[in-house]
Parts: sequence; C-alpha cells; structure tokens
Amino acid sequence: MRALASWCGALAGLLAILSGGLVPAALFLPAPNPIILPLPVTWQVPALLLCAMVSGPRAGVMAAVGYLSLGLFSLPVFHGGGGLSYVLEPGFGYLAGFVPAAWLTGRLAQQDGMDDLPRQSLCALAGLLVLQICGVLNLAFGALLGRWSLGFPELLMQFSIGPLPAQMLLCIGAGFLSVVLRRLLIIEP
Repeated sequence: MRALASWCGALAGLLAILSGGLVPAALFLPAPNPIILPLPVTWQVPALLLCAMVSGPRAGVMAAVGYLSLGLFSLPVFHGGGGLSYVLEPGFGYLAGFVPAAWLTGRLAQQDGMDDLPRQSLCALAGLLVLQICGVLNLAFGALLGRWSLGFPELLMQFSIGPLPAQMLLCIGAGFLSVVLRRLLIIEP
C-alpha cells in the first residue's frame, strides 16, 4: 500500500512540476483596484516541495528523478529546452538540486509535530536552501573552469539572488497548501 501511495504521489508531483513550468507565478494584492504582480519564477520548485511535503521523501525524489529524466532525454521541459547537453548549462545545478531538496523537504515534513503552517513553510525553505546550494556550487565550479560566458557575480544575480525573494514567498504558499492538503487527505506525520 505504501509503495502505491509513493507512486501516486510521485506521478501527481511530476505532473505538478511539469504544469508549474508552464505557469508563471504572480502575487495577487487585494485592494480597491486589485493588483497582480508577476514574479520572476515559475511554480516548478514549489510544486516539487509540495509533493515532498504531502507525499513524503520517496515520492518527492521519484517526481524529481522523473522530471530530470524527461528533460535529459530531450523533452523540452527545462527553462531552456532539454537534452543531455543541458548538464553544461549554468542553471543545471539548480535542477540537480531537485533530488536532495525533495528528499530533505519530505523527511522534515514527515516528522512528528510538523503539521502547521510555520513548520511546513520552514521545510519548504530548507528544500529551497538545498536547491540554492547545489546551484551556486555548480555556478562557482563552472566559473572556476571558465565554462560560462558571464561572470560569477552576474550568474549569481540571475540564477540565485534575483529569484530568491519570490521563491521564498512561494515556499510559504507551498507550506500553506501542504497543511490544507495534509488535512484533507488525512495524512499524519
């Protein structure tokens, strides 16, 4: 039964990640004249983290591996396309970080007492931190080897610092959705 739940969660997570790449994130500000602010990110990272928080680390890792496999076998699911050559792109470190981020997020979220919004949001932020570390390490390593046409500070701003505030906001949103889904699905840590 547990294996079936992991596979179902992984499939749902994979579909959410794929869909999340198609939908740009935006922030809705209710006011007398409502404002919609576009964010410089997509819903892929929160979808992955949400999958791990709701379905557990195994399903999150399976969804991440499935997504990476689709992209590396030439399906254009990554931001810049797909294919094996994508491993040489500056942003690939962030994608490779999907696997450890999903595992850590799922492990943290499944602990006892982790069923409220602040704790679920912190689990998602921990996963985001892992993603950032993997991505920055790839950028730094590539910069040391002279693989990138842009300098390390420009790449850091483009791939890490620029999108980070929006990604942090979406982690809180993923934490909220996780709490709601875990209660609706009667998932206990």
